[in-house]
Order: sequence, then structure tokens, then C-alpha cells
Amino acid sequence: MPITEFLSRNAKLYGSELCLTEINLDLQESHKVIWREYELIENNPAGEYRRDMTWRVFDEKANRMANLLIKRGIKKGDKVAILLMNCLEWLPIYFGILKAGAIAVPLNFRYTAEEIKYCLELSDTVALIFGPEFIGRLENIFDQIPQVKTLFFTGENRPSFAENYDRLTANCSSEAPNITLTDEDDAAIYFSSGTTGFPKAILHNHGSLVSSCYTEQKHHGQAREDNFLCIPPLYHTGAKMHWFGSLLSGSKAVLLRGIKPEWILKTVSEEKITIVWLLVPWAQDILDAIERGDVKLEDYNLSQWRLMHIGAQPVPPSLIHRWKKYFPDHAYDTNYGLSESIGPGCVHLGVENIHKVGAIGIPGYQWEVKITDENGACVKQGEVGELAVKGPGVMKCYYNDPKATAAVLRDGWLFTGDMARMDEDGFIYLVDRKKDVIISGGENIYPVQVEDFLRAHDAIKDVAVIGLPDNRLGEIATAIIELKPGFDCSEQEIAEFCSPLPRYKRPKKIIFDKVPRNPTGKIEKPKLREKYGATRLVEVQTGS
Repeated sequence: MPITEFLSRNAKLYGSELCLTEINLDLQESHKVIWREYELIENNPAGEYRRDMTWRVFDEKANRMANLLIKRGIKKGDKVAILLMNCLEWLPIYFGILKAGAIAVPLNFRYTAEEIKYCLELSDTVALIFGPEFIGRLENIFDQIPQVKTLFFTGENRPSFAENYDRLTANCSSEAPNITLTDEDDAAIYFSSGTTGFPKAILHNHGSLVSSCYTEQKHHGQAREDNFLCIPPLYHTGAKMHWFGSLLSGSKAVLLRGIKPEWILKTVSEEKITIVWLLVPWAQDILDAIERGDVKLEDYNLSQWRLMHIGAQPVPPSLIHRWKKYFPDHAYDTNYGLSESIGPGCVHLGVENIHKVGAIGIPGYQWEVKITDENGACVKQGEVGELAVKGPGVMKCYYNDPKATAAVLRDGWLFTGDMARMDEDGFIYLVDRKKDVIISGGENIYPVQVEDFLRAHDAIKDVAVIGLPDNRLGEIATAIIELKPGFDCSEQEIAEFCSPLPRYKRPKKIIFDKVPRNPTGKIEKPKLREKYGATRLVEVQTGS
């Protein structure tokens, strides 16, 4: 059954119950109002920006979106992109696209204008809905994307090149469109990339999305009384597929816009949150704030918080040991997954296996794993090889890229590019990444893009970008720069040169050194990691 059926079912069974809440505590002082189902209520005692939605309203808004798309000629299989910050509109828009039989194409809100253009072209997107944060970027490219016939805008100060989504959907039917969907129908395209530059388009069908609902609920036991706190961006498979456990169980979720420790704890306390998915930096920030005395746990009601789980990057065991010191009653889980495997859960630690923290875990519900050599044969237990996974959430293909698809999909197995080993108890540990992707704060940084950017500097002869250990972010992008003979340059000058890059892509550390290359001309990054990795870790640990 298609994933849209879960939404329709919840609307019938729990129509008047709240399902989603959006909270933006950054607007606490500037907005002394509260929104409930889009109606303004004055004199909000909490003094916070908040909007709530019921399951019935969620379903109706998804239906209105679907009917708008159909009215505009969007056909089954057409691609419709979403470029929004986390907001209450995000998920109804996503499900509206699916209900129309179209394919949802979520875009990373950190993309530059050029990356947005590239992804729209690669995915054959014909319609785009975007928010006010992206007007400037789209102004630069809207006349360069002729295949995108329709641009919808949600929010205030609509640009002239887009139509008003809110007004148009208000005039559309709230009844479900007559579109037949099956598990085999294509549903969504997500973007990923290796070290070769721009992202690849990952195509999933409805069956893949549905499988993630069952995997997530099996791992974390979402029940009707649970309330899930969603902080990471919804364009990411991780955030959305963890929320799919709430969809399956018909339980509440809160979208929190902001990552300050006091905001997270305040929301957990006041909204009676039971499950929180964090990235490593956010968990570390909470612990640091507690230890500095910036927040006091006795100021919050956290007794109902039962589970904290982490994904998107390797988790230092020391972090979880610290966490259990302050939250001894919390269940804990680590989630491993890729966008190609529909996000979290193809491998997970399991709440009963905290004694194995440091491992990514065991095969997830309905998943198989193996660790292979370069020929695809399984290595011996304890030996390092490439991790491969197989299950109902494996992508259909890299859209419009059969060569890349063939490189990672073999006989139903997805070869992850991650190097791993299995211990005597069957637990899997990541050793290194076969690819050079840097994961910093849960976001992928692709070294080739940063290297190509830096090579435009007049003083730079050669450059290599690698990830070095960082206690908070997991890794930081580090640029090893070899200057041209006779040229001089400072770290500050390089930092200023990188200012046009998105903030998360800018190198956090700059080292002037020779860039080693092998006889075939490839950068020998393992030598650089060996040379600088341990030094960097000592610097972070000592706080220097």
C-alpha cells in the first residue's frame, strides 16, 4: 500500500487530534501570539511562535496540494521539488505531491543557486514550491530553468516570477484525488553525492518509504502516546523517516526551529516529548551547557523523555557515557543508514545493546548486511571490508545515471562505500569511508567542490581537503594548501576568500604544506590524515 494511505487512515481515526506542532522560540520576544490551525489567538501566555495541526487538517491540506498540481497539468510520475525550511507546511506539501501521483524532490536548503539549478535539471523537475528564504537564490536562476514550468511561493512578499501557493490551494478541493497508487510507483528523489562533485539523484518508490515506517517503529516502539521531537531538516531522509514512525503509530510530533540546548530542553519539558533524535553536536552542546551551569535540569520536567537516539555520523562512546550520567533512565540507540537505503535503520545498535556503544550495530528490521572484499566476497569475521546492505528500503536507482547505479547495486545489494568490520558477537564497526566525504555536524561536505573553489585563488598551487576529528561536529573540513613559489598568503586571507561558500562547507582549519600525490597524480589523502589527524584530536581535547 502507498504511504499516503497511512495519512488518510489517521485522518479518519484521529481527525481532531493534534499531529504536528511547529515551534520557533527565536521569535519568542517579537511574536506574542499563538497560532492554532492557522487562526490567531491573542495574548499567548507562553509568548512563543507556535502553530498546531490536526490529522484532518494535515490530510485536507495534502489533498488541496494534490488537486492544485493536477489542475496545473502535473501528471503521474512528474517531479515536483520542495525548497523550504522546516515548517508546518512542509509535510502536507510532500504528501500532496505523492497523492497527485507525482514524485517529491526535496532540496537541501543549504544549496547554492547553482546547486539548486543542477538538481532541478538532473531530476527533470517540472514544478517547484519554495519559501521566502530562497527568493534571492531563485532570482538568479529562474530564467535558466525552462523545464520548471510552475513556481509556487509560500509566505510573505511573493516574488513576481512565482504564484501564491497559499491562495491557490485555498480554492482547491480538500477531497482526495482519484489517483491510483501502488508500492511499485515511484515516490521521491533524494540527493546524495560522493567525492566527484555535484549530487546524484536517488529514486525511491512507495514500498521503500513504507518499509521505513515499519523499520523505525520496530526499532523505537512508537505508540499513540509518544511525542517525537524533530529538529533536523525535513529534506533529509533521516529526519523524515524517523517521523514516519509517528505516522505509522498516529502519534504527535513537534518541529522545533532552533538547536540551542535551552530550547530543546524547554520544548521537551513543555510539550511532553518522549523521543528525541539528535545529531552529535547538539547532544554535546546540551551536555556542555549542563556542565557549565547554563541550564539546570531541575528547571525542566523531563520525566516522560524515554529515548534519545543519534544518527548521521559516527558517535563517540565517551559522549554516550556522559549522556547516561545526566540521563540515566534514557534508552539509547545509534542509527546507520544512507539516502540510498532510505535513511536510518538498515543497521542500528538497538536500545538493548548500549554495552556495545561505539558499534553502529546489527542489521535493522527486515535488513541483511555483509562485509566484502574488492571482489564482492565476504571477508572473515574481524577483517575490514566494504559494508553492503540489502532490504526493502534500497533505492530503485540513481535517476538518469545507469553507470553510477551499476557501481553500487549488485544482485539487490547496496554497496555503501563504507569500510567496516564485524566483531565476534556480530556487531558492526565502521573503520573508514571508502569515499572521502566529510560528515560534519550531520552534513556531507564533498572535498572536490571545496578544492576546485580554492584552486581559483592566485596564490594556490595545489590543495587537498580532508576531514579531521572534532569532538563536537564529528569532523571538520581541513584544507591543506600548497602555495605557488614566491607567493605568500595568510589563513585569514584564505578564510575571507572562502566566504562565498555556504558556511558549513568552509574549511574550519587551514594548513600550509605540500600536497602529496602518487605517481598517477592522485592526492594521497591517507598520508595527510595520518600526519594531521592525531595532532588535531589532541588540540580539540585540550581545548587549545
